[in-house]
Amino acid sequence: MRLRKSTKRGATAASVAALLAAASLITASASVADSDEKTLTADPLATWQTDGIVWSIEYARGVVYVGGTFNTVRPPGANPGQREVARKNFAAFDAVTGKLLSCAHRFTGAGSTVRALKATADGKMLYVGGSFANAGKARAANAVALNTAGCSLRKDFRPKISSTVRAIDVTKSAVYLGGDFTAVNGRERERIVAFTRRGALLPFKAEIEAPVRAISAAPEFGKIIVGGDFHLVNEDLEASLVALHPRTGKTVAQYTDWLPARSVVKALVRDKTKFYVAAEGNGTGIFDGRIAASLRTGKLVWRDTCLGATQALALHNGVLYSGSHAHNCRDTPGGFPEHHNRQHFLAQSTRNRHILHWFPDTNGGIGEQNGPRAMATAGGILWAGGEFTTVNNRPQQSLTRFGAGPDRGTPENPPRLTASVKSAGRVTLTWRAAWDRDDAELKYLIYRDGVLVATRTGRSQEWNRPTMKYTDTVTPGSRHRYTIAVSDGQNTTLRSQALTVTAVADKAAKTSKTSKASKPSKASKASKASKASTERR
Repeated sequence: MRLRKSTKRGATAASVAALLAAASLITASASVADSDEKTLTADPLATWQTDGIVWSIEYARGVVYVGGTFNTVRPPGANPGQREVARKNFAAFDAVTGKLLSCAHRFTGAGSTVRALKATADGKMLYVGGSFANAGKARAANAVALNTAGCSLRKDFRPKISSTVRAIDVTKSAVYLGGDFTAVNGRERERIVAFTRRGALLPFKAEIEAPVRAISAAPEFGKIIVGGDFHLVNEDLEASLVALHPRTGKTVAQYTDWLPARSVVKALVRDKTKFYVAAEGNGTGIFDGRIAASLRTGKLVWRDTCLGATQALALHNGVLYSGSHAHNCRDTPGGFPEHHNRQHFLAQSTRNRHILHWFPDTNGGIGEQNGPRAMATAGGILWAGGEFTTVNNRPQQSLTRFGAGPDRGTPENPPRLTASVKSAGRVTLTWRAAWDRDDAELKYLIYRDGVLVATRTGRSQEWNRPTMKYTDTVTPGSRHRYTIAVSDGQNTTLRSQALTVTAVADKAAKTSKTSKASKPSKASKASKASKASTERR
């Protein structure tokens, strides 16, 4: 490939700084106040699991399809090896109930994995890409299509793609595939290709020197947004993100100042007006977060500053959900400082990047230990898949989902009471605030001898749990048992272990009684005076 000097690049340190400053100004006024978008609950719904990794999730006509690298699936709550059902790298579930469905093509051979799934807008067809040589008993070369009705394999979409397919998007007139390949149907196609829905190769053609990992089609804006590991597109220097013409593949927009050289694009999603970018940085402090940009103008709308590579994105009701291992989001509104904990799920306002109070979590899991790798919304439910083996500290492998409610999770780290009794009849109770995965404001219920005597409210997060106090007034010298519980408004923890406290007695009263008891009488004074007079004589 011949390198041509781009007339659009010319990025300098000064221009990058100016761009970031402009982005800060764009979001400053919008991020002063908390965003009020409503998130899903942080309580996972009962969900089937796999024995491996989930790389892709797609929804169509009441069914959620899951692709990855696995041999079996098992029911919610089942441990590895228990009640397993054979599913080779592909499975289908009822989108509402989560029930396992019979659609079960086996994708085998080559790399034996499914990396990408995408349905048509009407949900009638599902395109499948990855690294495989067989789809069931049929020969395949890394991409096929299914009819969702009946889960039948289509015979008209059987391209011969030379290597792994990692990304798919579909428009009314074309199917775009991206990945590692350099040839399709014996013709040169470098990392991206376009077909008709029935599998005819289209003239769309672009030269991309490294893998494509994400595609988001916006034909109404004359763009196909493409992200990946690349730095050269159509002989121009790029930075892992570019917009191509939907019919020709020629470059129509560049975003060369948005990502540093060691940052790559792992996922793209869009709504009606904006597209969103998930980045992974290679090296300490290299950009790992999310970007929002205008589809019409191509201008940056906002960019967050969180560290921790972002692997997956999904949109729902004005909220951008992401799968990453975020840490040190100090400079992003609503974010958190480095507190030596990787947060694998985040929710942000699409308007102003504000991080919302939604903190379910996974572990890193197996493989590269990045936790979530794929996300998709199905009605009002968010499905997430990846490498993880726990969700909210409970066993759950590679697949989970979150709904709109009801909220079922009680606050974490319920408080324990300590007491101070420095003043007569006053008991000061102290506790460290709890925190909740989807409610920032919590109510604390204080009981004395089993009776509710006070409530206190306060805001807290896992990384910010302030000390709280309540001073109770009781009879001096009396003895009491105190307990505390905490509520998120719908769920209340058990009351704490009782703390027995004896209030300080009234010292002033004791002093008064002692003084009166020791004061000499008039008769005593007269006797003492007479005795003193006798002694003097």
